[in-house]
Amino acid sequence: MNKMSSLTLAVALLCSYTAITQNETFINESGQSVERAPHPQLVEKSILTTRPILDYEPLREADITWEKHIWREIDTREKLNLGFRYPKEPLIEILSNEVLSGSIMAFADEEFADKLSISSVQQKLVSVDTVRMIEPISQIETTKVIRNELNPEDIIKYRIREIWYFDKETSRVNSRIVGIAPVREYYDDNTGAFKYEAPLFWISFKQAREALSGYTTFNPKNDASLLSWQDVLDLRMFSSYVYKESNVHDARLIDLYPEDGIARLMEGDRIESELYNWEHDLWTY
Repeated sequence: MNKMSSLTLAVALLCSYTAITQNETFINESGQSVERAPHPQLVEKSILTTRPILDYEPLREADITWEKHIWREIDTREKLNLGFRYPKEPLIEILSNEVLSGSIMAFADEEFADKLSISSVQQKLVSVDTVRMIEPISQIETTKVIRNELNPEDIIKYRIREIWYFDKETSRVNSRIVGIAPVREYYDDNTGAFKYEAPLFWISFKQAREALSGYTTFNPKNDASLLSWQDVLDLRMFSSYVYKESNVHDARLIDLYPEDGIARLMEGDRIESELYNWEHDLWTY
């Protein structure tokens, strides 16, 4: 092979390699050849986004002989809950985008009675700071309003409301999440001291299940098995603690034990133990 032929072959191979690295060609379900950008996966993963979600089993009012409303708090700083802060797509961004697009309704309360407008939600997702400025030449003091977008890292807690119930048709104690809310902490502008924390908005999980089934989160045990947010919440793949149960005073545990955090944790553990033992005690006694 002469030098010209070798040069021609090298150029052809280089062009082929460049074309392969820039685009990939695959055959879709219709048998058409389609080009796509390369991706860092062995195969195109579409099972999670195309599979239908399973509806809840039907319930009859006459079959629900006992139920208890429980409120929990999820701290995303715990190791088991780090997926809630998944940097590629944090849960707060998913919920906010779905609410702002009109796919999910947002409410100001956990009873889903006070519906929030999209503009109201937008205001909650930004913070406004007033900065004093002095013109260098005229020495005139002016004020400037700065709007800061919500940093997903600022959302370190979520609250969920769930119902535990006994279904006599299946003779089982089950639970369902009925609402979820991202919680934001608020600090003093001057001193930086913590003031209080409050939910940004509440959403109905029953309404949000279908939308959340289309978003994936990190699976720490298997990269090949994708998890959706609907899976994580339905399968209770998170760590949480009880901060309230239904009671005559509608009081939270912090209202009952305002100065004793250990007492609140112990009372939350007691409430949770009673929930798990209720079915056992039902058949034992």
